[in-house]
Amino acid sequence: MSIKSRDIRTMKRDERVQALDDARKDLMHERGVAAMGGAPANPGKIRALRRTIARILTIQKEGAAP
Repeated sequence: MSIKSRDIRTMKRDERVQALDDARKDLMHERGVAAMGGAPANPGKIRALRRTIARILTIQKEGAAP
């Protein structure tokens, strides 16, 4: 679920908040599966989700700067 920066910038604020919420839910689920000892279907998904969350938060903060 990697979202590119240019796509995030074109989103409206509500869409970014929803994408952030979805990414956080997916990350929590994947971490739960890993903690239970299950083999993840995609080992790089946790890293990709963390980076997506960071991208969204960074772009949101850029818009809030004076």
